[in-house]
Amino acid sequence: MRVIVVGEGKVGSTIVKQLSMEGHDVVIIDNDPVILKNASNTMDVFCVEGNGASYAVQQRAEVGRADLLIAATSADEVNMLCCLIGKKQGVKHTIARVRNPEYFFQMDVIKEELGLSMTVNPELLAADEIARLLKFPSALKIETFAKGRVELIEYKIAENSPLAGMPLFALYKEYQVKVLICAVQRGNEVHIPAGDFVLQSGDKINLTASREEIVRFFKAIGVFSNKIKRVLLIGGGRIAYYLANHLISTAHMKIKIIEKDLKRCEYLCEHIPEAVIIHGDGTDRELLTEEGLEKTDAVVMLTGMDEENIVVSMLAKACKVSKVIAKVNRISFPEILNSLEVDSFISPKSIAANSIVRYVRAMQNSMGSNVETLHMLINDQVEALEFRARKGGEFIGIPLKDLKTKKGILIATIVRQGKIIIPGGNDTIEVGDGVIVVTTNQHLSDLKDILQHTR
Repeated sequence: MRVIVVGEGKVGSTIVKQLSMEGHDVVIIDNDPVILKNASNTMDVFCVEGNGASYAVQQRAEVGRADLLIAATSADEVNMLCCLIGKKQGVKHTIARVRNPEYFFQMDVIKEELGLSMTVNPELLAADEIARLLKFPSALKIETFAKGRVELIEYKIAENSPLAGMPLFALYKEYQVKVLICAVQRGNEVHIPAGDFVLQSGDKINLTASREEIVRFFKAIGVFSNKIKRVLLIGGGRIAYYLANHLISTAHMKIKIIEKDLKRCEYLCEHIPEAVIIHGDGTDRELLTEEGLEKTDAVVMLTGMDEENIVVSMLAKACKVSKVIAKVNRISFPEILNSLEVDSFISPKSIAANSIVRYVRAMQNSMGSNVETLHMLINDQVEALEFRARKGGEFIGIPLKDLKTKKGILIATIVRQGKIIIPGGNDTIEVGDGVIVVTTNQHLSDLKDILQHTR
């Protein structure tokens, strides 16, 4: 596919990297020649210098020949104008990054009038992700498949966990729950485990099942946390605004926000009257103590400084706060983040970029590819993909134990007419099934690609 990306900032650069790795014909439009030079030196992309909202610049980039235009500059209005001009040039699909909360309630009208295929709000997506983690505090990360019916949960095994030292076949026999551990991170190593794989304390496991079965599993091993009631948000930006409104309206949580900008505090007081707004420095230890850090159920660090977010998160864990989440903008060193005693890290740019990449995969699906959903796991070392089983597949009707699959591939879940199946060796894939595959092999494009030999 030919994809035009306008703006090579945080979100744009992440999108460009992923799409170019997947073999798409990517064109970057940006005003900064240094950024374009770095991109052309490190990736297989074509660069056009100039204003992406300019008709002439878009003509130079041959936007009219593109399948998709993604406008990801820092200005909402520029992004919408880019897409409008791109539509006039003949581009088939357009995606605009739109962040301002003032546009939130107008989004349906904006999409219709401008002909946008999709809008992406990194802060809103990040807030939704954080909300899911706060509602299911045992999880480090949550992804969904099959329109939300299947969940993929990341969980870290504690030292005193009954799972430590247990082989997987014994785990499934002991707890009698329909879950599947489909990927394990141990230090810097990644495993797609077989039944004789022995879990250890410190392992980060990824397990898949329905929400009901996952809840049963966590209750069975004694780690299903009590519901979070009191949440402290440090940093009162857009993520805090979206998150506080969401948690108050859907989960009835008590929200306190610490923000050092007085005008922003006044805005939050006006727009979120149910929350307690504190004007102060959220990195001040005395202020945190006064505001009940040790008595809160969860802390979410949302300042604009990664270093502040990480340090205060570590302080919160030292104070025995049960759930601590930190926003990070730079994730260049995931091994360092993984070594820290912080429950979850959230990267708005990565969440937004992954959302757009999933849309591109869906476009490919309509153009012949068979991937319905894609999630990257364990620092992008593992892919979890959802396929639709079609007629003519040589795997149809054959017991899984008889399929010769490639190394590093696990069939994690089968969804058949709304029923979730955690498959065993005697189960089969039938026409119309949704099939979730977890693999260390990159860029599978069809369910048949899991087999060692295809016709």
